[in-house]
Amino acid sequence: MFIDFLYFLRAYGLKVSLNEWMSLSAALDKGLGGSSLTGFYYLCRSLAVNSESDFDTFDAAFAAYFEGVVSEKDIPDEFWDWLNDPRIDSEKGPEDLLSQLAKDFDELRRMFEERKKEQKERHDGGSYWIGTGGTSVFGHGGYNEAGIRVGGEGRHGRAVQIAGERRFRDFRRDNIIDTRQFETAFRKLRQYSSRVDAAKTELDIDETIEETSSNAGMLKLVYEKPRKNTIKLLVLFDSDGSMLPYSRLTGRLFHAVSRSNHFKDTKFYYFHNCIYEKLYTDPRCRRGRWVDTDFVLKNLGSEYRVVFVGDAAMAPSELERKGGNATIGLPNEETGRVWLERFKKKYPHSIWLNPIGEESWSRIFGQYTIGKIAEIFPMYELTLDGLDKGIKRLLSNR
Repeated sequence: MFIDFLYFLRAYGLKVSLNEWMSLSAALDKGLGGSSLTGFYYLCRSLAVNSESDFDTFDAAFAAYFEGVVSEKDIPDEFWDWLNDPRIDSEKGPEDLLSQLAKDFDELRRMFEERKKEQKERHDGGSYWIGTGGTSVFGHGGYNEAGIRVGGEGRHGRAVQIAGERRFRDFRRDNIIDTRQFETAFRKLRQYSSRVDAAKTELDIDETIEETSSNAGMLKLVYEKPRKNTIKLLVLFDSDGSMLPYSRLTGRLFHAVSRSNHFKDTKFYYFHNCIYEKLYTDPRCRRGRWVDTDFVLKNLGSEYRVVFVGDAAMAPSELERKGGNATIGLPNEETGRVWLERFKKKYPHSIWLNPIGEESWSRIFGQYTIGKIAEIFPMYELTLDGLDKGIKRLLSNR
């Protein structure tokens, strides 16, 4: 049943297994989806979608497959005038031909277009016109078990175009992330070691089981030294200028990392557009509040994992040429590219997180410098998926 819908979902990128689809078929056979398209929507989403991050993709696929979303632009203004101020008629009319035909969505859409042409005034209650209350398959606030909701809020959650509302956009893994999601993602950046100078205070479950078994079942507790995360993190933020639209986002990342207590060491510095002779200690990039970049390179060992956060978009001269830097009022004896390459050589585990969507990297202002910096550092979008990929790269041995 609906085998073509299975292939349609897969074409949208949803990983729906055959076992999941067979479970859905069995559930439909038992009537768990009811007799409405809405019931099928909820049942299918429950059994075929494995992650809330895929809900929006499922909604987009569902709406496209059943072709049923009626947009506001299709509704005459006079309909909205009364649909947004309903006079609810609680009297339920008898079930008629429209209720039966509502199960056929193509027929439902055809009838909707006919009603729009026929109807000349507002209507409340009843079973035929587009209005409020009653049992009509069109309108809102009524009692029909299937139909098209027009305006207002769905009373029973039975409208056939629920999928078209796309209520799960914020769950997508390609969305820009908040502080909590930053914290969760950075918890994956761990590399434990028990070689610390400390007392054996943590219970070793595996060894306790082994020793207890060897001790004729008499409990014998085994303790070990606590394991500590050995990761050292250096985060370099591009600040001010073209990064102003992303200041709240980078602020969230800063707070997420600074509140993390599982890194062995964490350092923060700031720059404007590109790395030069100075790194700022203040996100406002104020003159004098800086350290020599050479000092950082000489005093922070190569074991540090380095994360650059910036849009990488600038004039080519800011990356490729020596000369004055108007931002800090100091001469640059070396080009920005040279400094970036020094960081890459010193810190092999380094990535660049870009708040601009990857699809725009090759066609916006700064495309040249974005491309050149991406040749030096692995560059990822500042999304959940991008951060996950970047963290994996930071933990790799290459």
